[in-house]
Amino acid sequence: MTIARLCLALGLLFLSGGLAAQAVADEKPAATAAQLFESGKFAEAGAIYETIVAGKPDDFDATLQLGRIALLANRLDEAETWLTKAIALKPDDDAKVMLAEAYYRQDDFDQAAAALHGVDVASNKLVASQYPTLNVAKLESFHGQTPYKLEGDGQSTVVKFLRTDPLPLVSVRVNGGDEVTFFIDTGGSEVVLDSDFARELGIPDFGAIQGTFSGGQQAAVHQGRIDSLTLGDWTVKNLPVATLALRQLSEGLDAKRIDGIVGTTLFYHFLATLDFQKGELVLRRKDAKSLADFKASAANATAIPFWIASDHFMVGWGQVESLPPTLLFVDTGLAGAGAKLAESVIRDAGIKLEEDKAETGAGGGGDLKIVPYVVDRLSFGDVVEEDVAGLYDGPFPWETMFGFHLAGMVGHDFFRPYAVTFDFDEMTIYMQE
Repeated sequence: MTIARLCLALGLLFLSGGLAAQAVADEKPAATAAQLFESGKFAEAGAIYETIVAGKPDDFDATLQLGRIALLANRLDEAETWLTKAIALKPDDDAKVMLAEAYYRQDDFDQAAAALHGVDVASNKLVASQYPTLNVAKLESFHGQTPYKLEGDGQSTVVKFLRTDPLPLVSVRVNGGDEVTFFIDTGGSEVVLDSDFARELGIPDFGAIQGTFSGGQQAAVHQGRIDSLTLGDWTVKNLPVATLALRQLSEGLDAKRIDGIVGTTLFYHFLATLDFQKGELVLRRKDAKSLADFKASAANATAIPFWIASDHFMVGWGQVESLPPTLLFVDTGLAGAGAKLAESVIRDAGIKLEEDKAETGAGGGGDLKIVPYVVDRLSFGDVVEEDVAGLYDGPFPWETMFGFHLAGMVGHDFFRPYAVTFDFDEMTIYMQE
């Protein structure tokens, strides 16, 4: 080999080595950010993704993740910005779905439907697993109307519980009809109507999607809409709803007949308090005055930051026994227990299932074998409870569904001693004894 060729070969070798080193250097921050995201450290992951994008504005993956993190934090303008940039870099279906969710949370259903243009919603995995409320026909049916339009006087309304245990039951009116009984469940998204009740009302059916319920069971959830829902002195107009067989749950909830569920998406439109001790639901207007008045009356409340995964999963930091801190899902509709943990967490915490006390229960997807256990110590934020009743009813399907680890859910019995307030503007849950 001539000296010239040798020099050229060495030059190419050093060049390729330099490119490889640069590629590794580029991958390292992205890998670190991904690990932080998977562990639930969203702000830390976001800071790294911002650094990546600052140096490489055309990095699609980092841009998409910044949109995802903004959506988790409910910073919707920011989510729109990042997701729109991601779509400009690559017309990716997941980015379009998340952008539609950002519009959906702002009740801009026209924009949400438009964002889904070109997406096969019926077969899209992200829609099916996380955003089933993004039904285009349903969204388009609200054209020219204001979703969740509030009618009523005053700054707040109070809805007394018919009973508090095993879950809070309230009387409501649908489409101006007679009073019917709903239960309250932050494990649910949009208002849900019993399937038979929906047929009796003649509400439109915009199609169905498979919903995932306790124990990993699945059942068809249909999409519809109602003209109004009256709670206390207020009426909410133009609501999207889901329909599901619910009357089968009536006996287990000590109700004559269950016709529906009030879920997280309705609460999202208010500063809402579930006051388990007073036995009432308080809905306040979602404005600065309501928040200021509430904070003045709740100076001793424990404030817990939270995020929204999917279309309604409120998740915040907690701790199971002596395991490292972890994210937990706020599911006040978990009846008869204060916790439901993923099988891996039960194992790692050394929690013993009480198989001799197993019984059959009912869930949204059908009957389940329910095995009780006790969590010696469970915390959510700085709120700590001991000897918390837990239940195991099969696989916990949400453990890794959202791209981060979710250890389980905190249920009715944990929240029972408190008034629990949900502030979706500052993304804080307040718990007050």
